[in-house]
Amino acid sequence: MAKQDESRALERTPSTDFETESLPPPRYTEICDQSYEPNHDPETVVASPETPYHIRDDGRVDINFKSSFIQTFSKCFPSGPDEDARPAPPVYDAKQQSGPSTLPYQTWNVKLNIVIQVVGSRGDVQPFIALGTELQRHGHRVRLATHDMFASFVRSAGLEFYPIGGDPASLMAYMVKNPSLMPSMKTVISGEIRRKRQMVGEMLSGCWDSCVLPDPLNGQPFVADAIIANPPSFAHVHCAQALGIPVHLMFTMPWTGTRAFPHPLANLTNVDGNHAAANCLSYHLVDWMTWQGLSDVINDWRDSIQLEPINLLDGPTLAKTLKIPFTYCWSPALVPKPNDWPEYIDVCGFFFRDTPAYEPKPDLIKFLAAGPPPIYIGFGSIVLQDSAQMLTTILDAVRFVGVRAVISKGWANLVGEASQNVYYIDDCPHEWLFAHMAAVVHHGGAGTTACGLRNGLPTLVCPFFGDQPFWGHMIAHSGAGPEPLPPRKMTAAALAEAIEFLMREETSAAAKAIARRMENEQGVQAAVDSFHRQLPREKMQCDLIPDQPAVWTLKSGRKPVKISKLAAEVLISQWSKMRKELKPHQTNPFSIEPIRWDPVSGAGSALTGTLVDITGCLTGMVTEPIRVYGEERRQQAREDADTASVDSQQLYKADRLNKSSASINTDISTKSREKRPSAGGKAAMASAKSLAWLAPKAIKGFTLDMPLALAEGLHKAPKYYGDEVRDNGKVTGAGSGFAVGGKSLAWGLVDGISGLGLQPYKDYKKSGPVGLATGFGKGLAGLVTKPAAGAIGAFAHPVAGIAKSVRSAVYSQSRKLIDAQRAAEGQWLVESQQRTGSDICALMEKFKALSA
Repeated sequence: MAKQDESRALERTPSTDFETESLPPPRYTEICDQSYEPNHDPETVVASPETPYHIRDDGRVDINFKSSFIQTFSKCFPSGPDEDARPAPPVYDAKQQSGPSTLPYQTWNVKLNIVIQVVGSRGDVQPFIALGTELQRHGHRVRLATHDMFASFVRSAGLEFYPIGGDPASLMAYMVKNPSLMPSMKTVISGEIRRKRQMVGEMLSGCWDSCVLPDPLNGQPFVADAIIANPPSFAHVHCAQALGIPVHLMFTMPWTGTRAFPHPLANLTNVDGNHAAANCLSYHLVDWMTWQGLSDVINDWRDSIQLEPINLLDGPTLAKTLKIPFTYCWSPALVPKPNDWPEYIDVCGFFFRDTPAYEPKPDLIKFLAAGPPPIYIGFGSIVLQDSAQMLTTILDAVRFVGVRAVISKGWANLVGEASQNVYYIDDCPHEWLFAHMAAVVHHGGAGTTACGLRNGLPTLVCPFFGDQPFWGHMIAHSGAGPEPLPPRKMTAAALAEAIEFLMREETSAAAKAIARRMENEQGVQAAVDSFHRQLPREKMQCDLIPDQPAVWTLKSGRKPVKISKLAAEVLISQWSKMRKELKPHQTNPFSIEPIRWDPVSGAGSALTGTLVDITGCLTGMVTEPIRVYGEERRQQAREDADTASVDSQQLYKADRLNKSSASINTDISTKSREKRPSAGGKAAMASAKSLAWLAPKAIKGFTLDMPLALAEGLHKAPKYYGDEVRDNGKVTGAGSGFAVGGKSLAWGLVDGISGLGLQPYKDYKKSGPVGLATGFGKGLAGLVTKPAAGAIGAFAHPVAGIAKSVRSAVYSQSRKLIDAQRAAEGQWLVESQQRTGSDICALMEKFKALSA
């Protein structure tokens, strides 16, 4: 009775959170024509007009667009093209494959080492198992890098596995409460944020190891030729930069800014006027919040693999700035590709694995045959605070509507007494089970949603957190189900009403219509096609063995020859001196440089960065020893635990060998003391190291960062008054630095002086006599900015090039690791692929022909 009274009281009490009843996105056929225009939920509580955002318990963010912070933030990011300038929305054709392009499928004959990096739950990992299996059919070697607990799940599918650490359940629980890693005071006091940030650092290191280290079980060498990852793995772009290889992102929810609908984790409030711009801004804000919470963790890890740090402004926009290919794993029958997404972003369809073998229990078969198809009710890996109350609500609703139900126990442990109309089921493949259902009620996970729609089942989503409300709204507006029913608002009456909606003929017809559209979709195959089409085929193909990827270049003759790991070792077996002549070949080289919009902001951000570095060195004299001392103590505690385990084993062996336990203990403790450095000594060294970096950072800031930022800002300034900006090339080393500096000076003087005459002429042709005045103004502005940019650049670019060359020479440990692992894999390939003498001779002849 107490529980019932409490539940009734909760039903009567208005929620203080912004629930999912805010106006959802338009139905899928209208997404490209209109934008999501949310209204203001009357139950939303905003602390004050100046509160920019509020992080909710369900992992979503309320964004107040009337706050001064959001208004200022919005000026830093473009909202996209004007409404009138957007092209007509694409038309979904069910006769065509749902793939990203109308181009015919292109065969791919280069067999790559592909690492797939995934952070998340089992539902996040499962689609990538299907992807990895399809990639294997194309001849690729596939390694799936994810949490340790999924090892058997991955290996049983026939894929290689690499553990990256991290506890997905713990991480998910933390991200639900702190999606931007901006924790509550309670979280800080409990120490949870420190533990989770350490977990993120551990996963970043694990992702890097998955790209370059051998298989932990059999020791087979592996160096990645390409990376596929979901965005929450975070390491993807940085690993690709270090290796110089292509990276391709894939995800089950929208992560790219669009005017069509807001970020799935964002609830927009107080939006007046331009909803499309607000939708687009929501993505920038969520990205910025995420980077703000993780930037120091990522930059510390980047330093460990000898990459330069990324600043606060550039970090959130890396994928967009670098134009990283993106494939979204949902059906365009439900959510088509928005027309403001660029060509390198695809919507391919849901990823479905092959139906697993499943032998149903006899009592399940008997239950299914005893009456009309039941409805499925289950919440997967969601853990409920009051499972008993939820089960009572479900049973009351099922009894009221008069339907049969299969209730999944799940992590919520929804277990009751079986009856004629209710069956409780343990883990069962949805692919098999949903084929026997009449409708489904679930939490709105992307995989469960996909399976239900594929079977043409009316769907009710009961969203708990994250992107689940997004999928619930999309289903509701397709007509395939009612509006989402949040669990905190779920009563027996409300659930019964929703189930009755599911049983309507028109709801079933809408669900079946989506299923028919999905029939011709082959999401996994389309995604593989998308991945292949974005790869630089010519750069990746070995000139000697066409089905092998090139990782080395050898200058011999008129042009460099691209050589694979296998071909290199075959050649070295004949000419041992050749190894020293091999140079690393990057198939997708790129650098992450600070973006300078104008001279004022550019110089200002560089000055700010320099002052922050100097301040960090000064405060680091105190904070670094504390941090290092704490880390060393924790490391010593772990080593002591490991040593205790080893000690017990050695003592057991000593007892078996009648050896003195005392002498064993003495040996162990002596070795332990010899190996373990002093935590206090390391802390003192950390303080001295922080002070030692003060002068180098100050010199770098004032002699390199600030002049370079000012030069680049002045170089780009003409864009703001409609003038063209010349591309003088990129600085990659000392040689290119002097070349770019020379071009900047020469073209700066030429363009600045010639602009006095050319700009009035150009504008006169466009606008007539009025253009003479505007053109003369542009010419005068160019006479100031262009020669100034050239003069400063003549000094800054060579200095930047020299700095890059010095850094490349000094920080070479990661590059040497990559080279060594590639050589080891080449030797392993030679041993595992026995090549005949005629094969070797043919390869040598081909090399001689190319080298001539």
